Amino acid sequence: MIFLLFCSKIIVQKLEYGEKTFKIIRDFKLREKGLKFKMYRTHNLGELRIENVNQEVELSGWIQKIRNLGGMIFIDLRDQFGITQIVINDEKMQEEVKNIPTESCIHICGKVVERSNKNPKMPTGDIEVVANKFEILGKCKNVLPFEINTDQEVREDLRLEYRFLDLRNEKLHNTILLRSKVLKALRDKMDELGFAEIQTPILANSSPEGARDFLVPSRLHPGEFYALPQAPQQFKQLLMVGGFDKYYQIAPCFRDEDPRADRAPGEFYQLDFEMAFATQEDVFKVVEEVIPYTYKKFTNWKVDEGPFVRIPYREAMEKYGIDKPDLRNPLIIQDVTTIFENSDFNAFKDKTVKAIVIPNGAEQGRKFFDKMTEYATSEEVGAKGLAWTKFEKDGSIQGGIAKFINEEAKEKLEKDFGVKQGDSIVFIADEFKKAQKIAGLIRIELGKRLDLIEKNVYKFCFIVDFPMYELSDEGTIDFSHNPFSMPQGGLEALQNKEPLDILAYQFDLVCNGYEAMSGAVRNHDPEIMIKAFEIAGYTEEDVKDKFGALYNAFQYGTPPHAGAAPGIDRLIMLLADSTNIREVIAFPKNKKARDLLMGAPSHVTKEQLDDVHIEIKK
Repeated sequence: MIFLLFCSKIIVQKLEYGEKTFKIIRDFKLREKGLKFKMYRTHNLGELRIENVNQEVELSGWIQKIRNLGGMIFIDLRDQFGITQIVINDEKMQEEVKNIPTESCIHICGKVVERSNKNPKMPTGDIEVVANKFEILGKCKNVLPFEINTDQEVREDLRLEYRFLDLRNEKLHNTILLRSKVLKALRDKMDELGFAEIQTPILANSSPEGARDFLVPSRLHPGEFYALPQAPQQFKQLLMVGGFDKYYQIAPCFRDEDPRADRAPGEFYQLDFEMAFATQEDVFKVVEEVIPYTYKKFTNWKVDEGPFVRIPYREAMEKYGIDKPDLRNPLIIQDVTTIFENSDFNAFKDKTVKAIVIPNGAEQGRKFFDKMTEYATSEEVGAKGLAWTKFEKDGSIQGGIAKFINEEAKEKLEKDFGVKQGDSIVFIADEFKKAQKIAGLIRIELGKRLDLIEKNVYKFCFIVDFPMYELSDEGTIDFSHNPFSMPQGGLEALQNKEPLDILAYQFDLVCNGYEAMSGAVRNHDPEIMIKAFEIAGYTEEDVKDKFGALYNAFQYGTPPHAGAAPGIDRLIMLLADSTNIREVIAFPKNKKARDLLMGAPSHVTKEQLDDVHIEIKK
């Protein structure tokens, strides 16, 4: 009974003191009460200071470095919290220690002493611990597959194969801890704003939501399959029908998509949230509070505060050539097609002509523009060429296509497009959409090569007014974004407008050139829902079959609702100042969507396949 009361006291103290809990437990002299309790440390490494001198301590961690100076051995002992120097004077202990491989896990007992040669670069640089007891907790192999804490480049697939070692790397380790802190901050803020955290199913139904599903065969229902959710889209809308006012969760999402540097293959996480009786403006207010709060908590960079800039989709494509513009880059794309309608330059004839004015660009030599032309005509970009010219400070036009720019064109470029003496211009000519895309890529590359990207700042913007529909590769009408978005103008727009002219209450949040969030005002009216899907080629029966739960629920008094889903992995990637999303995930897949550590995907036995009624096609 007394012991139970003590335990309850410990629990109370844990709630009050957090990390101090371990010290409270250690201070309780369990050994004196006859209880067997092995203590591996009285202090975390990295927390001892000069005031701890003469204390007897127990420390545990990994050997980062061993230095054998003959008369004594020095060990840099590391754990998550820091490094402490251990001194071994005893000859017998030295014999035991000197051949232990680095990265072995050890436990030592010893006395804290003041260092004679202090190291101001280390938090523990004023002290060291003279060991009097030593124990190997886990011995490491003599040869590591790669060095843990090194500036040398290590092949990524090797790092992923030995991810448990890679996670000991200080930078990666701290990034994963940052992820933990960010998740807590997001939860704290959402709780503060009155959102309820609700989990939704992982085993769900297959539905056409834009990407391939991961399918899970059912053992109990032969020939039938679950699907891992691409997003909790339908479930969060059903929660709104269920009367919940504000929902959120840190939601896992599963999409069978090709991997890339800023997109994790297979699975990713998002801060999924939805609100009843909400408009687009209500969602923006939540995002403008949650995102700056989270970023400012974990960075010393400048962070945009709300209200964020709002850019209509079509304007974004015109000015930036992309729907996720990096606003740190000051360059703007302009359409100069009308200036060159009667040009003798064949490359411009019957083409859309885009121009990017480079301030003070006349300083660049021909070699720079030749290199940019190489980039433009690369397979990555796909341009047929890159035209350019320079407006010299003496008023003349030199280089590139200067001879095709007459006095009238020169005046228009200066008056209507802001070209000044000392500037240069690059031109992209092609079919309208292709010209937009190529110009967007050229703008990004120019920003990098000319070092125009603003440093140490997070710039946000909302891209709004996405088209409801687009033409598919086959020339049919398809949803351009989320099929559950509410069309602007409602049913009347669907009935009376050309499909490609209909806009949706669909929006993205963009940060420094990355899509950081997608959201929408949801379609909550069954009549509008049926008509919207009908335009995209679905019948009412298709809607009932593919989205039966939503279709049925919408017959029972559905509130208007809206929400969004900031991407957790990408948010943390930006906070960690990384360009590789795999660097912010503890156990990521590689570029070919393989888990090299666990060996997934892998073959399974015939018995396992028989259980789920599957036969592999040879």
